[in-house]
Amino acid sequence: MKKRSIDTPIPMALFGAVVMVMALMISPAMAANPCAGAEQPGVDPSLVTRPEGTELAKGDPAAQIKLGESLFKDTSLSSNGFSCDTCHAENASFNASFAQPYPHEVAMAVERGGITSVDLDEMVQFCLVVPMETKPLPWDSKELSALTAYTAQLQKAFQKAAHP
Repeated sequence: MKKRSIDTPIPMALFGAVVMVMALMISPAMAANPCAGAEQPGVDPSLVTRPEGTELAKGDPAAQIKLGESLFKDTSLSSNGFSCDTCHAENASFNASFAQPYPHEVAMAVERGGITSVDLDEMVQFCLVVPMETKPLPWDSKELSALTAYTAQLQKAFQKAAHP
């Protein structure tokens, strides 16, 4: 049996078709991830930096986590139809630094806001302002407290997966 090289018409056509299909699959995914590129303008750090002396709302931790899980998937929090889950479904789009205790450096906060260290509640606010293109939540709101509590739960699971 004679071997075909990549230069023959059938393998080249097949190769071209595979490349085309992959490009069509990847392009929408990249476009759908608002965190993927640095095309967005910078963020005013005062929008996402907790004012001194401000505390998150207190409440029953289990109730906060339950509300936070619901809010994490709620597209009505954004102006563009995204939710936290759009980028972070099943721990997607978390960098390895997510396993580190907060406060710590987060690449998106550095790149978009020049902020070198964030607490978890500030990162929640940052995600609301940047990828979700909306206003930050009030610092003393039950919604911010709940999203922060739920994200802390996700972080614990992420830490266990990173360090089994």
